[in-house]
Amino acid sequence: MVKVTIDGVTVEVPENYTVIEAAALAGIRIPQLCYHPELSKAGACRVCMVEIEGARNLGAACVYPVADGMVVHTNTPLVRETRKTVVELLLANHDRSCLTCQKNNDCELQKIAADLGIREIPFEGAKRDNPVDDSNPSLVRTPNKCILCGRCVRACAEHQGLDVYGFINRGFNTVVGPAFNLGLGDVTCSLCGQCSAVCPTAAITEKDDTEKVFDAIGDPEKITVVQTAPAVRVALGEALGLPAGEIVTGKMVAALRKLGFDKVYDTNFSADLTIMEEGTEFLHRIKNGGLLPMITSCSPGWINFIEMKYPDLLGHLSTAKSPQGMFGALMKTYEPERLGIPVEKIYSVSIMPCTAKKSECVRPQLQSNPGIPDVDAVLTTRELARMIKNAGIDFKNLPEEDYDDPLGTSTGAAAIFGATGGVMEAALRTVHFMLTGKEIEGIVFTPVRGMEGIKEASVDVPVDGKTVTVKLAVAHTLKNARTLMDKIRAGEADYHFIEIMACPGGCIGGGGQPQPVNARIRAARTAAIYKVDETSKLRQSHNNPQIKEIYKQYFGEPCGEKSHKLLHTHYTAQKREI
Repeated sequence: MVKVTIDGVTVEVPENYTVIEAAALAGIRIPQLCYHPELSKAGACRVCMVEIEGARNLGAACVYPVADGMVVHTNTPLVRETRKTVVELLLANHDRSCLTCQKNNDCELQKIAADLGIREIPFEGAKRDNPVDDSNPSLVRTPNKCILCGRCVRACAEHQGLDVYGFINRGFNTVVGPAFNLGLGDVTCSLCGQCSAVCPTAAITEKDDTEKVFDAIGDPEKITVVQTAPAVRVALGEALGLPAGEIVTGKMVAALRKLGFDKVYDTNFSADLTIMEEGTEFLHRIKNGGLLPMITSCSPGWINFIEMKYPDLLGHLSTAKSPQGMFGALMKTYEPERLGIPVEKIYSVSIMPCTAKKSECVRPQLQSNPGIPDVDAVLTTRELARMIKNAGIDFKNLPEEDYDDPLGTSTGAAAIFGATGGVMEAALRTVHFMLTGKEIEGIVFTPVRGMEGIKEASVDVPVDGKTVTVKLAVAHTLKNARTLMDKIRAGEADYHFIEIMACPGGCIGGGGQPQPVNARIRAARTAAIYKVDETSKLRQSHNNPQIKEIYKQYFGEPCGEKSHKLLHTHYTAQKREI
């Protein structure tokens, strides 16, 4: 530990800290663009310059190491003028279409420029003229809005292990993009959106489908139905002025009705359905010598990854569709029959924390009726927030409302799908009941909870009169997924069941969630997810009365002929250029 004095405040910090980390402990905010607390330090933007007594020049606080007795000044005339000049230079060749930008009022560059009091840009020169990349269903790259901070480069490499992005060319012509400046649709990008989650500007954003959905809502010939994922209800409030981790389920339902949706349903219902199908499939594999380990198939970023990088291991995936996929199938089969309307009249929308869900919904496998997608549009949490603002809805003061029946009833097990380890824990609760006819003791299974990258656990379960020790693994981020897949490929994995989520923390840290996203915010969202579970009247998927009813009326039994046709799918190798 060393003592550092910053603007007259003395703090004791670990000797491996940088000045910007020490300043945060002292309650002093230093402006930053390239810096992100969960990424390696780059010192690229130079917005965080500070004055250090005894140093020859100003130092970049994000990379400058602390030393015992160091004295730092963050608010001198030289520091202020230097920061202002740096931002003015960034703005000189930036695409300054702020009023029409998707991240207007949510842009870090815009905020810093306002905070520094920049009212004119003294430098005028050549502007970049790079084409927009919209070569995929999920993400849009606008290189002219890139400030070369490198956050996306580091997030993709350090969290996901994909290295999709890099710096191309030199000097003024430098751009950030995939190799050879190919489109994201042409390279091995999982479309997880973690690059968009850390981008300080609108250089990488989700593909905006809000106008398409507004048009559908306004079409008198359409019946618009919407489903909301577990992790959205604990993050949406952040984009609408509420604290991180606020549970806004009832307000969200009310807002969706005010937007004009005819039916508001809960993806948690189909998460319960997923557990019934996936749990039954797992038991079939255990009892009948099926391919193990079985791996969850809920995360579309993870599915894209395995199809591109490990196509030889696709047989390990559960064939169960994701909760979004199952709900979409219900919307275009069960719901038209129940309501007595043509399937063509239903316009099905999903609200998801995930950008990769946009690519999932265009998969040809997710068409229960040939040529008709089960999900017509996917909106991220951020897009829903923009629609609520667009409609002038006073979200904070909305009265709480309930989901529509019968597809709005769910359990606590479904809610924890939103956090890493949640699918595994929910499955254990139901698989134990399927095997024994008794509820599991100690409904909370803590070994699969937490933010450790790879978690391992085991549980003893009775199978055909014998006690079998089932070995489990849980991973989040694709970098950790690669570790597990390499073990399976090498024959070194003795697991029976694996859960993998593409994003840090699972869906609560999805690429479509409100910014900023960091460890503290993910922790608040995760705590809220578990609170939803703890306060639920029903906490096991098999106890959901509406799930029981839909099997009785429509599907017959889990993994039966009808459910296998509508609720299960298959996967194929994806081939990209690089």
